[in-house]
Amino acid sequence: MTSKKLLPAARDAEYWYRTYRPFVFSVAYRMLGAVSDAEDAVHDLFADIRPEELANVRNPKAYLAKWTINRCLNVLRSARRKREVYIGEWLPEPLLERFDGPDLAAERKETLSYAYLVMLERLTPAQRAVFLLREAFEYDYEAIAELLGKSEANCRKLFSRAKKSMNAVPSSAGAQNVRKPLLEKFVSAFQQYDVERLLELLAEDATMVTDGGGNVHAAIRPIIGRKRVLALLSSPKAYTLLRKWDFSITEINKETNVAFSQEGVVKGVLCFELSGEQNRIRNLYLILNPDKLKAALSEGEAH
Repeated sequence: MTSKKLLPAARDAEYWYRTYRPFVFSVAYRMLGAVSDAEDAVHDLFADIRPEELANVRNPKAYLAKWTINRCLNVLRSARRKREVYIGEWLPEPLLERFDGPDLAAERKETLSYAYLVMLERLTPAQRAVFLLREAFEYDYEAIAELLGKSEANCRKLFSRAKKSMNAVPSSAGAQNVRKPLLEKFVSAFQQYDVERLLELLAEDATMVTDGGGNVHAAIRPIIGRKRVLALLSSPKAYTLLRKWDFSITEINKETNVAFSQEGVVKGVLCFELSGEQNRIRNLYLILNPDKLKAALSEGEAH
């Protein structure tokens, strides 16, 4: 009786959408680094699913992961050409809390951190797919090889190369306890042009990357070194609007970060990566491109 009741649902595309949409979105977002592109991938995938194909699927997540990865690989290949002519630095689109849920919470949250997504951009599309399937979703090499149509040996090589590139991302374990007070001190020092306090908060090898996409004034190249970052942050002429906008310490990409808003509309997001000791700020990622903030929550939704 139970199997007969479940069979119609197993063939129902709407049931699959309700049940597996968060999983598909989490795969697509990590692959593409953009909320809007990930949502498009989710929509296209479920729109193309044929009910008659679903009855024989034994592992829904594996089935969906395969098609999601393949779609994302195609998007990444075309996106690479677009990013070559992108004005300034291209940063991933921040993921605000309202896109999260219990299904996403079950995944490894450190693989959603903003610094993690920035590092993923250094990988080739194939390396990114193998690395995410292995690290974020804990597939074994046999399953990864089957999903991607590659040999296990090839997948192991791709993972090894990707792992070396990703080693620079520090673990976020335990960092949440110190992030909020550290970021509160930073925002206060930034608003007051307090050079001494900013100096105490920034790591020696601090770097700041901004993304305006040609739509908003932003540094075209990364600002490297504590002195240069400090000079930019303490300048009365630089980012004056950030000091005028309201700010919220809120959860972005599963970590405490900062959102700047004006009249309830998010105008900028500042994500932080702490040093290995987790007592200083090593990297700052400022997203100002309005195209990447369309999906951002309003000020009233922040906390």
